Amino acid sequence: MKKILTLLFVGLIVYGCATVPLSGRKQLSIVSNSEVLPLAYDQYGQVLKESKVLTNTKEGQQVVEVGNRIANAVDTYLKDNGYSSITEGFEWDFNLLESDQVNAWCMPGGKVAFYTGILPICEDETGIAVVMGHEVAHAIASHARERMSQGLVANGLIGGLQVAMGENPSLTETIFLQAVGIGGQVGMLKFGRDQELEADQLGLIFMSIAGYDPREAPDFWERMNAQSDASSRPPEFLSTHPGPEKRIAKLNNQMDEALKYYNKEK
Repeated sequence: MKKILTLLFVGLIVYGCATVPLSGRKQLSIVSNSEVLPLAYDQYGQVLKESKVLTNTKEGQQVVEVGNRIANAVDTYLKDNGYSSITEGFEWDFNLLESDQVNAWCMPGGKVAFYTGILPICEDETGIAVVMGHEVAHAIASHARERMSQGLVANGLIGGLQVAMGENPSLTETIFLQAVGIGGQVGMLKFGRDQELEADQLGLIFMSIAGYDPREAPDFWERMNAQSDASSRPPEFLSTHPGPEKRIAKLNNQMDEALKYYNKEK
């Protein structure tokens, strides 16, 4: 019996694997967008209600313009390369929120929030594109759904979100809330370092596809690192990220590939 259960478990994992575009990494995916997105959208709306939204300001409109430019470029890339199902049900939305926090985040389905505290480090439109590409990459790579899938499997809830809700609703709700950033520090997803580096890699390419110079990305992270050094605690945007030296080195190693996309769009 144990052997049969093991085979069924392995079969589910294989069946529930997806491929992250561009990076080619295999990831566990037993939770669908149709299950995740409605709840994420509800929470995003609640965040906007509880925040001072500055989207209609000059800076806010710049965030919107950069977000739409990157989202449109990514949507075109995914469609042209057979990955259009990844953004099924997405409703891109970009908002600037007033807060001293040096942070930005993206909920599943393309719901992005920038805090005013990160704009001085961005400095300009290209700096915003560095952050936007990184956050959009988290959504495109389905990192929240991956974390949710891992949490369900780790707790023996291998039938998907709806089945898990019937088997253990309290635990399943906790896994879901943690995965999409609901509750506590809303939206501040605690992704693993591998996921952060993958978001760096994809974000570099996404900003390039949208026509932003990827060579500005290492400079942004140098400024972010300087901000961390000047403070007694790192900004939220760096709280779970890889060390700056490692991430900048990896970005530079990936620069030739990103420049192919950038030069193609020029």
